[in-house]
Amino acid sequence: MNCTPFSWRTLGFALLMMALLVGEAGDKVFVPSPALAQAERSAPSSYVLITRNTNLRGGPGTGEPILTVARPGQRYAITGQNDDATWWRIDYEGQEAWVYASLVTLVDETDDTTAAPVALPTPTPDAASAGAVPSPTSTPADSGAAVATIVRAINVRSGPGTGFHILATAQPGERYSITGKNGVGSWWRIDYQGQEGWLFASLVQAANSAAVPVVETPAIATAPAPAAPAAPVTASAPPPAARFDPQRAQVRLEPVLGGLEQPTHVTHAGDGSGRLFVVERPGRIRVYPGPQTEGQIFLDITDRVGDTGGEQGMFSVAFPSNFRTTGLFFVNYTNNDGNTIIARYRVGDDPNRADRDSEFVVLFQQQPARNHNGGMLLFGPDGRLWVGLGDGGGANDTFQNGQNPGTLLGAMLRLDVTSDPSVPYRIPPDNPWVNRLWQGQEVRDEIWAIGLRNPWRYSFDRRTGDLWIADVGQSQSEEINFLSAQQVRQGGFNFGWPIMEGPYCLGAPDCAKDGLVLPIAEYGHAGNGCSITGGYVYRGQAFPQLDGVYFYADFCSGNIWALWRAAGGVQTALVLPKAAAISSFGEDEAGELYLTDFGGVVHRLVAEEGDVSSTD
Repeated sequence: MNCTPFSWRTLGFALLMMALLVGEAGDKVFVPSPALAQAERSAPSSYVLITRNTNLRGGPGTGEPILTVARPGQRYAITGQNDDATWWRIDYEGQEAWVYASLVTLVDETDDTTAAPVALPTPTPDAASAGAVPSPTSTPADSGAAVATIVRAINVRSGPGTGFHILATAQPGERYSITGKNGVGSWWRIDYQGQEGWLFASLVQAANSAAVPVVETPAIATAPAPAAPAAPVTASAPPPAARFDPQRAQVRLEPVLGGLEQPTHVTHAGDGSGRLFVVERPGRIRVYPGPQTEGQIFLDITDRVGDTGGEQGMFSVAFPSNFRTTGLFFVNYTNNDGNTIIARYRVGDDPNRADRDSEFVVLFQQQPARNHNGGMLLFGPDGRLWVGLGDGGGANDTFQNGQNPGTLLGAMLRLDVTSDPSVPYRIPPDNPWVNRLWQGQEVRDEIWAIGLRNPWRYSFDRRTGDLWIADVGQSQSEEINFLSAQQVRQGGFNFGWPIMEGPYCLGAPDCAKDGLVLPIAEYGHAGNGCSITGGYVYRGQAFPQLDGVYFYADFCSGNIWALWRAAGGVQTALVLPKAAAISSFGEDEAGELYLTDFGGVVHRLVAEEGDVSSTD
C-alpha cells in the first residue's frame, strides 16, 4: 500500500477537484511582459550553456510561465534577446523559450559542452531577479590552460576523496586552473587561492584537460564511521516525562479557519505578528491575522505547481528566524513535471503579500514517480533548513534509494540557506557525513540521515530540541521515530527502510538490524489506518494538562493519538477517533497546536477536564 495524505478516502474528492482545476487552467491566459514586443533584436550565432538548474520561461520575465527546468550541460540555440539584454530567447524543442542571461554562459556553435564556457557580461538585474547567483569569476589568463568551471555548489577538498578535509565550497560560475588528476581521473587537483585543492571531476566542467598529468596524491585520510548507533535503538534516552491523564484531559477539535482548498500545512512566521499561514495543495498560501479571522492570499503559484495526480502539489512553507528583517521564506512543491522544488521567496511591500516573481530555486530534485515526495520544510533549533525526501515512489523501494547514500531521495537533508543569500545553499560543516564514508561509500554532504520511506511530517520539540519523525509505511506499519537533542547534534542515522518497515523486517522473517534506528511507536493498518500524519509535542500555555504530550494522526482513519512517557514507559492513547482527514499539524507562535483537515478546515486542538474512557 503506497499512500500518503492524497489518496484513499479522499480519492473521489480529489478527482473532482482535479477536474475543476483542469477547467480553470484551460481558461487561464498568460499575458506576456511588455518587453516581449521589443524582443526581436538578433543575437550572435551562438548557444547558451546551462551551468545550473535554470527555469526556461514563456517570456522574458519571472512572471512568465515556466516551461521546464533546464539542467547543467544542456545547450540551446539563441534566437534573440529582449531590449535591455537581460534575457536570451532560445529554441527549446522547436518552441520559443526565454532564459535569464546572468544564469547561463555563451558558447560557440562548434564548441562541445565540455569546453570552458565564455562568461557573458553580467546584466544589471532588475528587482524581479534580485538574489540570483553572482557573476562568475574571471577565466585564468592562459586560454589554453586546463580549467574547471563550477556548475553546482561543490566542496573543495584537501585530497581526492570525501574522507579529506573541506577547504571551501565552490559556487556556480567560479573557475579554477587544473594542475593534475588522481590515478583514475575521478578527481581534479586545482589551484585554490594559492593552495592545493581537489574537485570531484564528474561534478564540474573541464576544458583543455586531455593533457592533465597524473600527480602524486595525499594519503587517504581515514575517519571513523558516522556516529550511528552500533545496535538497534529506539532512542538514546526516552522522551521527557509528561503528566498526562487521558482519563481526564478530554481532547477535542475547534474549527478556526474554513473555506480552504485541500490544506496541507499550517504554521507561523515567528515574527511576533501572531499570523497563521495555511498552505493549499494547488499552490497557494493564505495568511490570517489569527484564528477566527478573514485571510488573504499571501502567495499564488498555482501555474507552477503540479497537483493533478499522485502525491503532488504544494506541501509546506518555512520561515527562518531572521524572516522579520530579511522577508525571505521557503516553499516545498512539485512542479508541472512532478519534480521537487525547494524555492525561496521574498515578501513584497505589503507584509501580507509575497512577490511571486522573486522565486529563487534552492534545490531541484528529480522525482522518478508521482508518490513518496516527502514534503516538509522546517527550520531547526540550529537555524538549518531540514528537508525530508521520500524514496521516490513505488512498492518495496522500487528505485533502491532508501539505502543509497549517493542520492538525496529517502533521506533527511540539513542545509544552510541563510548565511549567504547569493547562493542556493551551503553545506553545514558539522553535517554527519562531511569528511566521512558510510560502509565504504561516498555520501552526499547534504544528508543528515538515510533509510526513510516517506517522512511526510516531522517536528522539533520547541522546549527540548528533540526530533520526532513520522515515516509513512507501506502495508504493515506506520512509525514514529524519536531522537533526543543530543542525537540530533550527532546525526548520521539510518532509519532502516527498506530493510525494515517500522519494527518489522520487510518481506523476511529476520534481517540485519545492527545500526538501524527502530521506531519508538508504531501502529498497523487495522481500522482503516494507512498513512501517518506526524504532529508536535504540545508546549502551549492554554492547556497545561497537555504539556509534553506528542500528538499524531492517521489521514485515512481520521484517528488522533497522544504519546507520552509515564512511569511505565512510553504510553499511547487514542484521544479522538475518526476526527477528520488530518493532513498536517502545526504550531502558532505561542505553541498552541493546529491541524489541517484536507476537506478545507483548520482546527485548533483544545482540552477540557473530564472523565473519558481511554482506548489504546
